[in-house]
Amino acid sequence: MRIGIYDPYLDTLSGGEKYMLTAASCLSAENEVTIFWDDPRIIEKAYKKLRIDLSKTTVMPNIFSPKMPFLNRLFETRAYDLLFILSDGSIPVTLAKRTILHFQFPVEWVRAGDLISRIKLMKINSIICNSEFTRKFIDKKFRTNSKILYPPCVNIGDIEKFSSQKKAGKKNIILTVGRYSPLSDSNSIKKIEVMINAFRQMVKGGLRNWQFIAAVSFLKENEKYLSQLEDMIKDQPIKIIKNCGFDELEKLYNQAKIYWHAAGYQENLEKNPERAEHFGITTVEAMAHKIVPVVIEKGGQPEIIDDNINGFLWETEEELIQKTKKLMIDESLSDQMANLAQKKSLEFTTEKFCKELQKII
Repeated sequence: MRIGIYDPYLDTLSGGEKYMLTAASCLSAENEVTIFWDDPRIIEKAYKKLRIDLSKTTVMPNIFSPKMPFLNRLFETRAYDLLFILSDGSIPVTLAKRTILHFQFPVEWVRAGDLISRIKLMKINSIICNSEFTRKFIDKKFRTNSKILYPPCVNIGDIEKFSSQKKAGKKNIILTVGRYSPLSDSNSIKKIEVMINAFRQMVKGGLRNWQFIAAVSFLKENEKYLSQLEDMIKDQPIKIIKNCGFDELEKLYNQAKIYWHAAGYQENLEKNPERAEHFGITTVEAMAHKIVPVVIEKGGQPEIIDDNINGFLWETEEELIQKTKKLMIDESLSDQMANLAQKKSLEFTTEKFCKELQKII
């Protein structure tokens, strides 16, 4: 089968790109897979950043680029048995035999009830969402009945390898991982500033011998906003690591004991649901490394965490601090939760993702 893959955000190589490029890798085992992107180095970049093997795929110029005339794009899509497309909120028009549309996040700003949108949707064979949280908004917006295919977070073999690692390698580190996307000069999607403030409060209250590390990826145009965070961490046991590679991130996962996530904090998610974590790939990656998640009870995170069993969910900054302290004080509880967190991560493996994707295809 000839399959085309398109993701408009391949310049970021974040969670959504891990989803789409893993799909490309899985499907390339038995199909002819093309990735539409103008930079052929995407294969090399994907392996370096995400460790995804795309050696059996082909990269072709992006036919979905605004520069491509509409009729030319239609003509090109005729050659494909299947197109798998990550939506930016728009609904593509194709002449492929089948088209599957994937939503990584709610798109409340999109007008979807008009006649043109409904006609476009009639040509879409299947809609896939990455979580129940995303699906709730997408189905309401587009009046559809989409499927959930949870993201590929970790490989089974890697979890087995992490399981055998000695506890002695762990350090007193709280970790958060995410892309820095500013909403304003002092506010970001991932709420890194909220977590920095919470940790500063803990240090002010007497916390010693612990470190908070934020592994932050960002686009060049957003680098200027990071100075706000750097001002917050002066003279604090806090470190910001910028655009770290795969190996450096693995080292952090192997060392950390607690994982924090705060996206969606104090946001009106009925109005702006895209500001929550739509699933939480890095949360699962952390759990696979026996890191206990202490994450906000918003977005897709409650679909991952069983509260008080394999991690903690929180709603207020005070809850975040108190539940974190509980793990710091009770080593037995921390160890138990870490083991159960790793066990839960097996529900979100690459192998399971590929198997479920084949059923949909």
